[in-house]
Amino acid sequence: MPTRIGILSFAHLHAEGYQANLRAIPGVELIGFSHENGDEGRSFAEKYGLRWFSQHRDLLAAGLDGALICGENARHRELAEMAAEAKVPILCEKPIETNLADAKAMESICAKNGVWFMTAFPMRFAPSTQAVRAMIRKGELGNVLGVNGINHSEIPKGHRAWFADNNLAGGGAVMDHTVHLADLLRWCFAAEVVEVYAEIDIYPDEVKVDTAGLMLIMLSNGVQASIDCSWSRPTSYPRWGHLKMEVIGEQGTAVMDSFAQYLTLYSNNGLRNPSWIGFGPDPNQAMIEEFVASIQENREPRVTWNDGYQALRVALAAYESAKKKEPVRLDHPS
Repeated sequence: MPTRIGILSFAHLHAEGYQANLRAIPGVELIGFSHENGDEGRSFAEKYGLRWFSQHRDLLAAGLDGALICGENARHRELAEMAAEAKVPILCEKPIETNLADAKAMESICAKNGVWFMTAFPMRFAPSTQAVRAMIRKGELGNVLGVNGINHSEIPKGHRAWFADNNLAGGGAVMDHTVHLADLLRWCFAAEVVEVYAEIDIYPDEVKVDTAGLMLIMLSNGVQASIDCSWSRPTSYPRWGHLKMEVIGEQGTAVMDSFAQYLTLYSNNGLRNPSWIGFGPDPNQAMIEEFVASIQENREPRVTWNDGYQALRVALAAYESAKKKEPVRLDHPS
């Protein structure tokens, strides 16, 4: 029997890539997607040749083995509760919610219904980040003195403009881009973030949420890190975004650029000219394959609800720090 997967909402830009990832996995049947905006739903259905459900519950009633939640951040809890009540395992986009109360409620309802919850952190599956993690864990860099992280892209526009709507996204660039690097820091060092200090700003005036953030982070093992999480790229920039991490140790320094494998395309058509076409391994593919494997093997996925929750705590602490203009401590159970 094929593993039946559906996508709850196409609001998040990654949904368009995930449908291709799912179709590339043998034994997976992509049942379709649900999306409540009729014009967008019909457009996506025609573009990708997918069955469109105008109501999320109708898709869940089609008999799914797993669901990808790709709605607006503030609607993740609603979609997670629907999926959990239908006994359907979840892969949820990051950040998993916009506040800790809703995030905790998602954990509770999944536990109540015996449903696995996976957070969409694809960069854990990138060969570049796995190589850096292995170097850190093996001590090849010696004592790590510090880490510099960068995650940049452009201000979201068009039907993705909800990313810049505080009510739907829970923030701007800091909410959008802190979580990836916060998760990689926790994962690479097997340590928790215990302190966050952040400076956050808005530019230009066309948006009402933060577009630039710089934070200093302390891990429980004493390692200090910085995260530059900005929407600083112009629309004409060849690449939509990127993620970099520089790990500085006493015995050496590792510089990671996860999307450095690309070809430069010059064209008379398209928004970006030139544009960078990536050709390296797709971490999203490996992430989706792990989600499917966890369903087929009836086990907890390798990235959990807690991973998404801890990353959300860091993003929210950054906003609190910027407001208070002082470092914010994060407590963890001993």
